[in-house]
Amino acid sequence: MAAEPADWAAGTLPSAKRLSRGPLFGRAHGRLGLSPSSRVLQPAPRSLENADPQRTAFLLRKRWTLYSVTPLYRFSNARLRDYARLLSAFIAAEKQKGLAVEVGVEMDIKVAVSSLPDLKGSDQDEAAILVQLSSRSPASRKNSEEKLVWSGWFCCVSGDALPEDVPEDFTCLPLFLVNGAECYTSIVGSWFQKTFDCCFRRLAISPLNLSWMAAMWTGCKVDKTASAMELVFSVPCLSQPLDISYAIHPEDAKALWDTVQKTPGEITQEEVDVFMDCLYSHFHRHFRIHLSATKLVKVSTAVASAHCDGIIKFLQSQYLTGVLMLLTELAISQIQ
Repeated sequence: MAAEPADWAAGTLPSAKRLSRGPLFGRAHGRLGLSPSSRVLQPAPRSLENADPQRTAFLLRKRWTLYSVTPLYRFSNARLRDYARLLSAFIAAEKQKGLAVEVGVEMDIKVAVSSLPDLKGSDQDEAAILVQLSSRSPASRKNSEEKLVWSGWFCCVSGDALPEDVPEDFTCLPLFLVNGAECYTSIVGSWFQKTFDCCFRRLAISPLNLSWMAAMWTGCKVDKTASAMELVFSVPCLSQPLDISYAIHPEDAKALWDTVQKTPGEITQEEVDVFMDCLYSHFHRHFRIHLSATKLVKVSTAVASAHCDGIIKFLQSQYLTGVLMLLTELAISQIQ
């Protein structure tokens, strides 16, 4: 049976039981769940605006699971082909143990490791690294089309919270996003931990940061045909799970936000609180339910959707780096 990704994410694999060589970030503030007094949702940098849209189009409209990652020890962008070959051999070895694929599935796995140099917020950020696993049945023709079965990518977008004194042997790519089968997530994560002495952890999103996302994304200019903004709340202390879905017309949400926001281009904690309180008051006026007594678990807008379990879906390419900037901040906070 394949190791559950929760095992390696929690640092319980053999390679993670010892103290990682990767430096932990020592700021006393900025823990996950806390937020700065203000944030800015940046538009796409020129590097992304001028890039080929097809290079990042595959990131859109997919469910990505979020992880935080400590710095990679002696990782080199010049050795990506070597890493692909070594990871492929590792997967093949695990396949022999019955760990790399689902029961009854026989597939040849091809590994590709590449760079996404345009996917960063500033010149100081490390280029994003993409890992892709493709499969082809041994019984099929050699020239048959390969099927992408798993994708994962490391990135750091506007990582201003990173310490300046990180040793040069370490590469900081604190955010890791995954789409694909859990068995491959476990195998790939295990290889990176053993090879680069890093540690992965699932990255949850607190209700406070979901509120920030609701406000920040509502303020973004998108197509007038955009879908409704939806907030999902979980009701606590019930014998059976109960969620409340609250849908707001995008134009109404934007109009409310425009009355709340004081400084264009900057969003403050006070404005986020006022925005959410207005939505709560409107809901209570109609349904006599206090949403403040529930837990915000999901936010969906035309820009992106996010779940408290650490699931994200990007919907607008022009705001991709802005969303990643916030996620990078949360990832850095978690590994401090």
